[in-house]
Amino acid sequence: MINLIWMGMILVGFCFAAFNGNIDSVTKAAFDGAQTGVTVSFGLISILVFWLGMMRLAEDAGLLAKVAKLLGPVVRFLFPDVPKNHPAMGYILSNMSANLFGLGNAATPMGIKAMQELQKLNPDKHTASPAMCTLLALNTASITIIPTTLIAIRLNYESANPSEIVGTTLLATAIATAAAIIADRWYRKQTIRRQIRSDIRTDLNPDVKG
Repeated sequence: MINLIWMGMILVGFCFAAFNGNIDSVTKAAFDGAQTGVTVSFGLISILVFWLGMMRLAEDAGLLAKVAKLLGPVVRFLFPDVPKNHPAMGYILSNMSANLFGLGNAATPMGIKAMQELQKLNPDKHTASPAMCTLLALNTASITIIPTTLIAIRLNYESANPSEIVGTTLLATAIATAAAIIADRWYRKQTIRRQIRSDIRTDLNPDVKG
């Protein structure tokens, strides 16, 4: 669906430019955008490699294990329907730890693996489980202590103070994460209440299902 939306936007822009005789401007913008994308990508690679190396050092030094241990009670509270020793818990902890340091690219594989493990626990394979929705909400909000990727972009564009966004990013992501958790808890309670009402109706009238 997203691909169709982007294709539609490109076609509309191209047709509008052709109608107004600005095809040259569209071509120039396309090449300039491609050049900028390549330049930014190379600039990001060096920063991301550095921070991924730092993450590896932190992992070897046991720092990530301590962070995971610290986050353990929080994760068990957020994911009460996931067994304590299930593999999904490890992937969720790794995903959250990477997001804390702003390493979205490093967090993505762990998030995908966590979703795959949560799907194994999902009784309805065609509908996302509450745990999967919780993980998605947390990844979208993603509280961040050090916005590594954003700092790398600002460095690439020669910002005078690329790290000045640390405080505001931490505040914004903390608020977003709190809002995501509140919404998740509310929807979980609504789901439980609907299930209880459905079970009561079924018990009172066995012929009624749901």
